[in-house]
Amino acid sequence: MSHNLQFYIDGAWVDPVVPNTFDVIDPSNEDAFAQISLGSKADVDKAVAAAKRAFSTFGFTDVGERLELLNRIIAVYKKRSADLALAVSREMGAPRQFALDSQVGVGLAHLQKMADVLKSFEFRHVKGNHLVVKEPIGVVGLITPWNWPLNQITCKVGPALAAGCTMVLKPSEIAPLDAIIFAEILDEAGVPKGVFNLVNGDGPGVGQALSSHPDIDMMSFTGSTRAGILVAKAAADTVKRVHQELGGKSANILFPDVDLANAVTKGVGGCFGNSGQSCNAPTRMFVPRDRHDEAAGYAKAAAEKFTVGPADAAGTRLGPVVSQVQFDKIQDLIQSGIDEGATLVAGGPGRPAELNRGYYIRPTVFADVTHDMRIAREEIFGPVLAIMPYDSVDEVIDTANDTVYGLASYIQAKDMKKAREVAARMRTGNVYINYPTWDAGLPFGGYKQSGNGREYAEYGLEDFLEIKGIAGYEAAE
Repeated sequence: MSHNLQFYIDGAWVDPVVPNTFDVIDPSNEDAFAQISLGSKADVDKAVAAAKRAFSTFGFTDVGERLELLNRIIAVYKKRSADLALAVSREMGAPRQFALDSQVGVGLAHLQKMADVLKSFEFRHVKGNHLVVKEPIGVVGLITPWNWPLNQITCKVGPALAAGCTMVLKPSEIAPLDAIIFAEILDEAGVPKGVFNLVNGDGPGVGQALSSHPDIDMMSFTGSTRAGILVAKAAADTVKRVHQELGGKSANILFPDVDLANAVTKGVGGCFGNSGQSCNAPTRMFVPRDRHDEAAGYAKAAAEKFTVGPADAAGTRLGPVVSQVQFDKIQDLIQSGIDEGATLVAGGPGRPAELNRGYYIRPTVFADVTHDMRIAREEIFGPVLAIMPYDSVDEVIDTANDTVYGLASYIQAKDMKKAREVAARMRTGNVYINYPTWDAGLPFGGYKQSGNGREYAEYGLEDFLEIKGIAGYEAAE
């Protein structure tokens, strides 16, 4: 039985208080292939009430009990991996194998990492004659995006469960089906009723109701900076904690000593991964001015190797972007690059010639980009790379940091001393030196308008905990 038109509240699949169906679009062909229900404040109230009841017991469970629960979830998640991958592929356009290996795989990695963290995490420590304890913050509202849906769901649900919190999840209404399957996974794994609740909906209908709800103790939001501001404003009246992971415009600084062909090719791959729909994508590539044209040539060659096509087509490396809204935004920004005088090296406006339906973007590279251009300053969220020449180390650091965002930055250099010195000067939550392997144990989050708080491993767990000092405890343990 499909639960697409229902919500998961208090351990059961329930119908919405007020029916309100919404089409889920396959971005590969623009067809509606499923429907969900959009919730309302009434549904949120039911879910929050269930979570509040559940917290009175789950908030005081033993760590071992929560660890067993996480391990059961991991086992069922593995069993449902193919279902999750198909859902993600159809709802947001990820190529089938990428959906399984990366989109689903990253969620599993986060759950496994959280289970490992929980085995040894110290929830209490003695300080003189006193005791300091870390306790679950309470009932949390979770809002997740469409671009890496399972990454963000597991980054929030995993640590919330590990901490002892209860929760209400609102996934993106654009890519909601994987979250419904995830709720089925938690149900099968035996999550106690009311601990995890799922209400589908949009920002005005469900996001606003969650953010402003007096019985929600914390909001954890991932999405655009614009929407994150709305969440923070809605939460302000109840003085709840707000954790935000927002947009980015990440710089990729290539130093003169690198193998330029290799560094540029990998940089293009990093920018175009997931069809460019990653908040930490290295979208601004800074290269020495005297090697700018050479770098542009390597980028053109790399971009032209990306096969664009439907998510289910063999050989597709670059699927569609998620929606008409995103397609139109990206097209506007590509045109702005041309209008403002950047050199179009590869791609450009419109769909690839062989594709007349679906939200497909031509893999696009601009060279001779200046710092004042829109493509250098605005988050594009598509497969569009801006190559920017620089003359000195101080200049490139200043320009790279001159942005409202501060999520990630990338440095390519053989001289590790120089790379480390530059990393220390970057105003970003993450710095990646020489394209390292992704690590679920490294903290993830941003400076400035890229958000606050951190996710992944123990850093994510800490964000779901309150700190209590018990003076005069005289604990000997």
